[in-house]
Formats: sequence, C-alpha cells, structure tokens
Amino acid sequence: MNETQPEGSTGKTDEIVVFIIRRDTKCAECGEELGKGRWIRLENNQPLCMSCADLAHLEFLPSGNTALTRRATKHSPLRAVVVQWARARKRYERQGILVRPDAIERAETECLADEERRARQRERAAVRRQVEDREYQAAVAAKLREIFPGCPQPEAGRIAAWTCQKYSERVGRSAAAKEFDPRALRLAVIAHIRHEHTRYDELLMKHGDRQLARAEVSAEIGRVLSRWEAGKP
Repeated sequence: MNETQPEGSTGKTDEIVVFIIRRDTKCAECGEELGKGRWIRLENNQPLCMSCADLAHLEFLPSGNTALTRRATKHSPLRAVVVQWARARKRYERQGILVRPDAIERAETECLADEERRARQRERAAVRRQVEDREYQAAVAAKLREIFPGCPQPEAGRIAAWTCQKYSERVGRSAAAKEFDPRALRLAVIAHIRHEHTRYDELLMKHGDRQLARAEVSAEIGRVLSRWEAGKP
C-alpha cells in the first residue's frame, strides 16, 4: 500500500475509509478535479469525491478525545474513518472520523454530563499507575543489587528509575527487563557506569566518535563491573 494508490481497507471489513490524498486526482463519477489535501473514497479502485460517495453531509471529528469519538460513532448510523499516508512510518494513520453532525452534538452533551466522573476515573488510574511504577522500580533495583551486590543502593535506585521511565525506549522498559533478564539489566548497569564512572561523556564531546569513546573507557567499565559483581563498592 502506498500514498499514490491507497487501498480501500484499513484492516476492518465493516469500515468505510476516506483517504486524504497527497497528489492530484479526478473523481471517477462527476469528473471534478481533486487537488492535494482533498478527501476521496475508493469504490472498485476508483476515486470518488465526498459528494459522489454520499458522504458530504457528514462532519469531521478529529482524533484525540476517545470518549467523544466512541459516543459519536455509536450515535451515527453512517460513519467513515479518515486516514492519511505517513511517509516516515510508511503506513496510513487514522486522523479522525466522519459522522453525522447530530451524532457529534449528542456525544458532546453526554461527555459534558459525566466529565467529572471520567476525570475522577482518570485521576484514580494515574495514581494506580504511579504505585505500580514505584513497585516495579523497587523490584528492578532489588534485582540489580542481587546481581551486583557491590552496587551502592542509591545508585541501584537511580539505575532502576532511569531505565524504567515510562514511554521511554530504554532497556528497562523492554520485555526482557520486565522479566528481570540478567542480560538486559547488565546493559542498564553498563550504561550507568559508562556515564557516571568514566570520562565517556567528555570523550564523546571531544571526539564526536561514539565507538572511539567507548573503546577508551571499556577497561574502566570492566573494573567497576567486576567490583560490583564481587560485592565490592
């Protein structure tokens, strides 16, 4: 699937899909010239403008408010998903939905009516996630101290906190670290030692060469690792 010839499906057979086009095309039914940024629906691999696709009476509801989208979808007998090609990710990404205007009004009324309740739910969920994160970080720190008994407790806590930061791509949030894989945790410890116990940052700034900087500090990292594994601070 590419941006010049979109497929008519996003994986769900019960969805009507509308594409935001990136290149000029023409409606196969009325012949209207459709420029970049216009919306089309494909029927039998032919582009149709919104009027010819019988979707022009629908209103666009952008993504972002899950409750509003869910309710508007429920109240609209006709709806469509709007997608746009993302060149960086090489895939179509959902931008929002097209639904009847009265469905949006009804959904907005419902959301306003129970906003306070949903806000309390979000607050409780946030507190629960914070508790879970603290417990997880404490477990990771304890496992680090078990594998590296010489690692000072405050440093084990900092390593755990750094690697377990939510939404990061650091090793602590990988599946291996969540299972306390010693190899994954070892990588986290090595990264900490590299930055906190060697001249790595200074060397990287000086040379601009990551591999060269790592080579210069590898022996020092090895010495600290050996001490910590042997139970020596």
